[in-house]
Amino acid sequence: MPAKYDTILVLDFGGQYCHLIGRRIREHGVYSEIVPHDISPQEVAALSEKFNVKGLILSGGPSSVYEPNAPKLHPHILEVNLPILGLCYGHQLLAQLVSGKVEPATCKEYGIAQVDIDKPVGILEGLSMKEQVWMSHGDTVMAPPPEFETLAHTDNCPVAAFRHKTKPIYGLQWHPEVIHTEHGMRMLQNFIFQVCKAQANWQMEDLITKMVKEIQTETAGSRAIIGLSGGIDSSVATALAAKALGEKLTAVYVDHGFMREGETEAIREAFEKFDIRFIVADAQERFMNKLRGVTEPETKRKIMGEEFIRVFEEIASDSGAEYLIQGTIYPDRIESGFRKNSDKIKSHHNVAGLPEKIKFRKILEPLRDLYKDEVRKVARMLELPKEIVNRQPFPGPGLAVRIIGPLTDEKVKIAKKSDRIVREEIEQCEFADGLWQYFSVVTDTKATGVKGDARAYGYVVAVRAMESREAMTASFAKLPYAVLEKISTRITNEIPQVTRVVYDVTHKPPATIEWE
Repeated sequence: MPAKYDTILVLDFGGQYCHLIGRRIREHGVYSEIVPHDISPQEVAALSEKFNVKGLILSGGPSSVYEPNAPKLHPHILEVNLPILGLCYGHQLLAQLVSGKVEPATCKEYGIAQVDIDKPVGILEGLSMKEQVWMSHGDTVMAPPPEFETLAHTDNCPVAAFRHKTKPIYGLQWHPEVIHTEHGMRMLQNFIFQVCKAQANWQMEDLITKMVKEIQTETAGSRAIIGLSGGIDSSVATALAAKALGEKLTAVYVDHGFMREGETEAIREAFEKFDIRFIVADAQERFMNKLRGVTEPETKRKIMGEEFIRVFEEIASDSGAEYLIQGTIYPDRIESGFRKNSDKIKSHHNVAGLPEKIKFRKILEPLRDLYKDEVRKVARMLELPKEIVNRQPFPGPGLAVRIIGPLTDEKVKIAKKSDRIVREEIEQCEFADGLWQYFSVVTDTKATGVKGDARAYGYVVAVRAMESREAMTASFAKLPYAVLEKISTRITNEIPQVTRVVYDVTHKPPATIEWE
């Protein structure tokens, strides 16, 4: 293990892909650290005592560089004598800092775009003259700053990429960290290894040791409970906490009544084998009483978040636990707008959905900076059972957020039956392992149908299947029509209250994976 990891610092301007940049860097075996956007040269020097800092990347963000309170760079950050790469908002901010011309775009670019590479050098070395990239911006650099040169453009963006003529400073208007940028990994690889001259001397195993030690340090010998849903995130968090705390850990599975068919029984069977104190809390009635008739998605999540905490508090008072551990991962936090300059897409029941007052000394989130596929890697290293490692993501509030509109007993039954049918049909197919997630959504829309030669009026159920690597971006899966037909036929035949089935063909973005 090296004395100091070669490290790229990612300056956080509130963009939802900020930690995705850091993740992509780690994929190359180089350590990354997320730091405040206004970090000073002195603070960078201080971090160099701990890490071998090799370069800086400025993240994107939801602000405009012209907004009065828009996050800014430290005015002397260009004096650090390190390679710098600005992405999207960071690209515009770099241009503004060195007297480039940044203006509101006449035609904003969101989504896939074709960029013309004028000079395939430096960070763009080895690319074609035309590249597919992912854009998401309202402002545009109209002219390069003095001492800089343009490297790429689009029809609507005259300076889509630039570099300083003598210093290792680059800017890209697009997002190379997003999978929709076809050769984004090559671009980042060029920056990390060719421009920054970093060495790949970091590995995931080091992170496991760090997380276990962090739990031990934070709890300082006290007892803790962990919310165990049976999903990959909470399962890995439980395995780490068990390593750290042993018999001082209590794992609690809350059966809130919105789990999939057979879920509670399967989780009980799987985790009663583990060498931990495992409790199943039957809370179906209390959750449904709180949620019945609730329509607004954010209200649902806040109610769920508060009830989870109250159940945990009751169990903690019996076991003497002072800390609550959660399997929260980075996409949960970033979409909840937890950072100063980030935008809230939706709250998560275990992040922004939590009540303000809790009885625990602290909530610990050992997986807070990891993405789903990184969590799966940790699960394999911890030798968790294959059925847990490969389990598809399932939201903490369960089917409650896959039912649009008011929650009713009837809708919950429809959600459970339709979800089972979707899973059964897809899991018979060889392509199932390549999918990120697949499920049904009970909409609040009704449509006319014909059943048994008579008019029927019932619910519309939507089917969603997604392909993704880390859930920050995703593409709808192009399922074979034969599979969709089988799913549709079974749902409308086996669930009398459903008259119509539709398939969701929306990517993320602009949609989220879940409907609520």
